[in-house]
Amino acid sequence: MIRRTPPAALLAASLLLTGCGGGAAATPDHRPEPASENTTATRSVPSPSREVSVAAAPRRLPGLGPKTLAKVPAQTRQAVVVTGRGKDSSTSTVVLYERTATGWQAGESWPAHNALKGWTDHHRLGDLRSPIGVYTLTDAGGLLRDPGTRLPYDRSTAFSLSGTGFEGEPLAGSFDYVIAIDYNRKPGTSPLDWTRPLGADRGGGIWLHVDHDGPTQGCVSIAEQHMKALLLTLDPDRHPVVVMGDAASLAR
Repeated sequence: MIRRTPPAALLAASLLLTGCGGGAAATPDHRPEPASENTTATRSVPSPSREVSVAAAPRRLPGLGPKTLAKVPAQTRQAVVVTGRGKDSSTSTVVLYERTATGWQAGESWPAHNALKGWTDHHRLGDLRSPIGVYTLTDAGGLLRDPGTRLPYDRSTAFSLSGTGFEGEPLAGSFDYVIAIDYNRKPGTSPLDWTRPLGADRGGGIWLHVDHDGPTQGCVSIAEQHMKALLLTLDPDRHPVVVMGDAASLAR
């Protein structure tokens, strides 16, 4: 599947409005390079998931309260749970859960970063907080070739990034792999799509992406090898979602 990249000016604007990256990403001096052409790499089918013991698998996703659980679609069989250390903390952990015949099987726990100022129930553009909620995961992309994901994947030079983050760390490579979080965006489009159903003032461009060893503007970031593992595991037929927020909020 080939996707057309929006005009370069819209691409630059969309990444300036993104919740991703660090402080430098929001300045004109560090805009991503415009894409000359956006292509999609041929996707390979990942190897089957390893067999796991499900005897002790919990019937419900651990750490989630009734209000949060009610937002997880009944058909969901994969859930990326991002648990923040605190409402105002920029550090969190990520665990991929797979639903089996007897319950939810947890994968490894990965360290992660979220937004500089933590979490919010009502995300707004520039608030430097990550949105709390349950969101579908439908689309991926990046500067690097498709590693073999089942998700639609947009490879584009528009995912180039330079400059430094909030703690002076280099941002280069942060968008080598990204998975769009379907907060204030149109599912089924490139992560670069600028459509904002809730309006531009509610922010957008909230992604899972490669960690740059510092807080983000609104995204969730994990190590490159873990991003690649997610891309190889997530399956649209299993209706994956991300469940994200600080621990206290998720427990409601």
